[in-house]
Amino acid sequence: MNRRFGVILTGLLAIGAFTAGAAIYGRTYAEEPAAKVATVQADVFVRAHSPIIGPKTAPVTIVEFFDPSCEACRAFYPGVKQILAAYPNDVRLVLRYLPLHQGSAEAIGILEAARAQGVLEPVMSALLEAQPAWHDGNMAGAWVAAEAAGLDVEKAKAMPMTGAKAIMEADMVDANSLAVKGTPSFFVNGKPLAEFGPEQLYAQVRAEVEALRSATQQ
Repeated sequence: MNRRFGVILTGLLAIGAFTAGAAIYGRTYAEEPAAKVATVQADVFVRAHSPIIGPKTAPVTIVEFFDPSCEACRAFYPGVKQILAAYPNDVRLVLRYLPLHQGSAEAIGILEAARAQGVLEPVMSALLEAQPAWHDGNMAGAWVAAEAAGLDVEKAKAMPMTGAKAIMEADMVDANSLAVKGTPSFFVNGKPLAEFGPEQLYAQVRAEVEALRSATQQ
């Protein structure tokens, strides 16, 4: 987990590799993002290129700055899936890529190929489940897991990395705008997670859902 590291945008990505700079911050998880969120435009959270899981018009949006190589992202994933299952019509998950580990850019390339093939969710689940076998940069295990989950590996490897590179670069810029320090970082309807933890994320989402339901009943 990289909560204490800030993100700076580097130069161009090389195919299959991405170098992210970081500077140490000495503040709490939510303190600086909370101060910055009030000064940014709403579209900094969700871009046209952002992968969305769940109904596109759901009234509650979880934005996750996500690294498929991040062990904490893997730990949070069952809780995120539980939230989506509990509120299938009310909540959507928006992924923003933040490649901070060795092999992260290639894993994100796999996810983008999976999205193009319509198998993003099963491939993401498979990558995270198999993460201990590949998160140190040994990407063969990631490809094996993705193929088992339905990815056409031949087509995926032939897919240009240009699109994935542009998405990563744009997401890095927005991460900096929001003072995101690392992964996973969550925002619920534009509000940073007040306290870090899967249960706290669930509680914050539940509060948003209940508030919206109450408002519509009045």
